[in-house]
Amino acid sequence: MEISALFIGLILSLGLCQLNSALALNGSVDGVKQRNELTEDRTGVGVSTEASSVKCKLQGTTRLPAFSMDGDYVIGGVLSIHHYVYAMKHNYTTMPDSLRCSGSIDTRELRFSRAMIFAIEEINNSTELLPGIKLGYQIYDSCASVSVSVHVAFQLSSGLDPMFYTGDNCSQSGKMMAVVGESGSTPSISMSRIIGPFNIPQVSHFATCACLSDKQQYPSFFRTIPSDQFQADALAKLVKHFGWTWIGAIRSDSDYGNNGMASFLDAAHKEGICVEYSESFYRTHPRSRIQRIADIIRRSTATVIVAFITSGDFRILLEELSLKPSPPRQWIGSEAWVTDPDMLRFSLCAGAVGFGIERSVIPGLRDFLLDLSPSKVAASPVFTEFWEDAFNCRLGKTVIDKNACDGSEDIETIQSPYTDTSQLRITNMVYKAVYAIAHAIHNAVCQESYSITQCDKLTSIESKQVLAQLKNLKFSKNGYDVSFDANGDPVAAYELVNWQKTESGSIELVAVGHYDASLPVGQEFHINKNLTWVEGGTQVPVSVCSDSCPAGSRKVLQKGKPICCFDCITCPEGEISNATDSPDCFPCPKELWPNAKRNTCLPKPVEFLSFNEALGFILAAFSVGGACLAIITAAVFHCHRTSPIVRANNSELSFLLLFSLTLCFLCSLTFIGEPSEWSCMLRHTAFGITFVLCISCVLGKTIVVLMAFKATLPGRNVMKWFGPPQQRMTVVSFTFIQVIICTLWLVLSPPFPMKNLTTYKERIILECALGSSIGFWAVLGYIGLLAVFCFVLAVLARKLPDNFNEAKLITFSMLIFCAVWVTFIPAYVSSPGKFTVAVEIFAILASSFGLILCIFAPKCFIILFKPEKNTKKHLMNKSQS
Repeated sequence: MEISALFIGLILSLGLCQLNSALALNGSVDGVKQRNELTEDRTGVGVSTEASSVKCKLQGTTRLPAFSMDGDYVIGGVLSIHHYVYAMKHNYTTMPDSLRCSGSIDTRELRFSRAMIFAIEEINNSTELLPGIKLGYQIYDSCASVSVSVHVAFQLSSGLDPMFYTGDNCSQSGKMMAVVGESGSTPSISMSRIIGPFNIPQVSHFATCACLSDKQQYPSFFRTIPSDQFQADALAKLVKHFGWTWIGAIRSDSDYGNNGMASFLDAAHKEGICVEYSESFYRTHPRSRIQRIADIIRRSTATVIVAFITSGDFRILLEELSLKPSPPRQWIGSEAWVTDPDMLRFSLCAGAVGFGIERSVIPGLRDFLLDLSPSKVAASPVFTEFWEDAFNCRLGKTVIDKNACDGSEDIETIQSPYTDTSQLRITNMVYKAVYAIAHAIHNAVCQESYSITQCDKLTSIESKQVLAQLKNLKFSKNGYDVSFDANGDPVAAYELVNWQKTESGSIELVAVGHYDASLPVGQEFHINKNLTWVEGGTQVPVSVCSDSCPAGSRKVLQKGKPICCFDCITCPEGEISNATDSPDCFPCPKELWPNAKRNTCLPKPVEFLSFNEALGFILAAFSVGGACLAIITAAVFHCHRTSPIVRANNSELSFLLLFSLTLCFLCSLTFIGEPSEWSCMLRHTAFGITFVLCISCVLGKTIVVLMAFKATLPGRNVMKWFGPPQQRMTVVSFTFIQVIICTLWLVLSPPFPMKNLTTYKERIILECALGSSIGFWAVLGYIGLLAVFCFVLAVLARKLPDNFNEAKLITFSMLIFCAVWVTFIPAYVSSPGKFTVAVEIFAILASSFGLILCIFAPKCFIILFKPEKNTKKHLMNKSQS
């Protein structure tokens, strides 16, 4: 419908133009002058209207090109030479005027247009590419406006000339083959939707929106600049590389900014980067919106800002920020503004980093740009405006506020993006776009025969043939390869650029690295020079919501905030984290324990009752001392074995008891030291057998006392039933039972060394596992049974007469023995680690010392210090009671 309406408007305007032209030629129109008249329009060149050849502008529907030249085949160009369009009010009663550009000239875009002309003239002078064929061009100023771009797209699609020739000098311009442009993504999208159905190729030099790679929607769109998808991935990797996890984001409210930022945010999310704010605006938005975004930047905590924005929009924001400077911010820029020379005047962006198209060299371009004669300048309203702005003078006129240009102006003396060819980036994209179209036309109309290229300019080709050739195009120019993939995109390669201050205080663009999307993953990004950061710093600025959690802690997200905002919690006991910003702590293996910083697991210290520690040494000393005491006692008894007190107390059982006590003292040594398989089996069995032997001897002595007094009664001769053989047999029998119990224990489920990991979390206790608890308690139970039996007999014999009655001493010793082992049970069960072993040793030593002191100490005292009592008379003396 829109195309049909355009065609109807063109036909109506064409008819009106023909009528006016006819009237002018017949002299019937008053006021028509037969002289050359320069019609000035800021969007086009001056056009001469002559009586012999009247050129009529199609009012209301067509625009004049800023630059044009006839040719056998014509290449269209659409560039944003101006920034704005005059705002017009429509009254809907008269036909609206043509859209007109306003604002200053974008000198970089002017350089783009001149580069396009330079490439076409270079091709026309070539003997290899399109020999004998002249390319023409029609380059339009879109004013960075979608509406103007759409208007131009309809005009290019119609195939009509912008002028209607009423005389004999008809236009010699050929058919439109392809279009170069637009500089912005949104105008390019609008243009592609219009010219795409006509199969007119569109090759953009600066439209980077990833959406344009969709061949379903934009089948005729190509570009020589990489898609923003690659740039977004590169920017996300750049931000991640420098450890920035908390950033701000601003974008143009256009297809370029919105789609580019969406791609970047998606890539940033995958890299674990959080965004504090994401704001958009457009240059035509109210100033209040720009001020609001500037205030957000000033108040934000993120020191790094990623700007996916066009230079025209960004210029407005920076001017607003300059009124009230914000805290230092590190700017990360997209290609649209970070390589724009005109933006380098904003010092608050010093240290900015971003990706730009690789620099290139176009031989002869600078001389072509500087070749502006006065006649060329005067013939073009665009050049006239550029010249007057550059030299602050007026051509051909003199006004109060400006001087007239006197011809002494030298374009080589001005500092302008137009004349700056040191950073040819996007300019080379324009250059390659023109050559790509030329190669496609060449492949469609030229034939190779015997190494000779023949081209027929009369060959009629359609734009769709050029479109087909572009899809399979591949060539090199000035050392740069040009080709398009299935989506119409080139191979993505960028330079990492940095805004660095020079000694003079100006800012220059320095290439510090490289990014090539065709390289393997992880190798695309490379930095080869030092960077200068915000405020001229050499240290990478920090931009995080929360400082990194060190190893030994874990992250806990703050409620209601992004994942980059978190608190650091120390790992709980027994767990570690060995990486920065660990989301979780994990437990150490059973035999390992965290260090003090809880960032690594170390082997747990192994603990057992050792001879080297104080407790082990003391217990060992008492053990050896007790054994020595038993031996000394035996020696004393042996030396006085003929004395009445020794003979009266059954010397054979006494020596056997002292021997068993020596073994009891010494068996406690097996409990000290690192447990082994043999020591574990020996310690419990040796303890059980020696103690039974000891208690059996005491029991034998008690029975002897009872039998001896029973034998003194008339008619009793019981001692013959419990003489020395029977005493020995009793001791052996009781001991043999314990040997059987211990043997069964060792055979069925013997004790074994084990690592106790449960008593203490932070250390390992080496101890002897019982193997069979039944065996252990059977051994103790049997000892306890004998002790109780002995205690009962001793109690029965405690009141028997005569001084040699040792039942009282046995009673007291058994009382101590039983008390020790009764208290041993709860102490043994409740004591942790190596103290369990210490309790058992203490019980052995205490009961052994109780026996030797209670039974033998009084006798040794009499033998050594009271020899007068060591007589038979004294021993036979009965108590008065």
